[in-house]
Amino acid sequence: MEKVIAALWAPDGQDHAEYGAHLLKSLPAALAAAGAHNIRLNVRDAAVAAGDGLVQRWQAPQQAAIAQFWMPSANARFRGEVDAALAAHSASFAAWLVCESTIIANTAHSCSRNVSPGKRAAGEFSEAKHFDIPERTWGWSQASFISFRADMTRAEAIAHWHSHHTRVAIETQANFEYVQNLIVRPLTENAPAYDAFVEECFPLEALTQPEVFFDAVGQPDKFAANTAAMMESCNGFIDFTRIDIIPTSQFDCG
Repeated sequence: MEKVIAALWAPDGQDHAEYGAHLLKSLPAALAAAGAHNIRLNVRDAAVAAGDGLVQRWQAPQQAAIAQFWMPSANARFRGEVDAALAAHSASFAAWLVCESTIIANTAHSCSRNVSPGKRAAGEFSEAKHFDIPERTWGWSQASFISFRADMTRAEAIAHWHSHHTRVAIETQANFEYVQNLIVRPLTENAPAYDAFVEECFPLEALTQPEVFFDAVGQPDKFAANTAAMMESCNGFIDFTRIDIIPTSQFDCG
């Protein structure tokens, strides 16, 4: 099985909330019918609108949603129906093959899709025709497309990310899910030249309260130390001129 990350751009004139609702209604079923599994959507809906100040932008226009899924092979000859489903649900899309590393699994706030007990008992929920609107994961998800510094080799950047930054991200933040996706190769032409996609989930209050984000409510010294440690570590391997970071609502769709 191979994991695919797809960035989706909304049609002109369609706002984030409207576009997200459209995706949730029909894209999971379309991807499942095309052979995708373990589908997750990240959308920019009203629930995360308060976090607009956290957006960091390289692409213009910026991607409006992300689809994550697994398939037996992401080779082009086997991906036609998946690509067609993504194209039918976006003005444009870009996709990458990634290597996933789950640093912190979401065991504290996991949820299941909104499927009726009868369908679940019958084992029918994996078939596209039975997809219902999935349940939103508690809190919010920071979806980060990042690029490594140009003055570092790929090996050096990965070494800093895995050997140093991972520990810092665990120790300085209130993240209850943390998944690193190293980009192996682009799957579509003209895909932005990112090196990784990172997803971290936080309490909803972290959208507007940095002290919550950095796990330091009521502790100004800890807040200052955690913020400084995170910024120093990020600067050690990330090119901040080539990143797209967006707050999203996370939906696991089966």
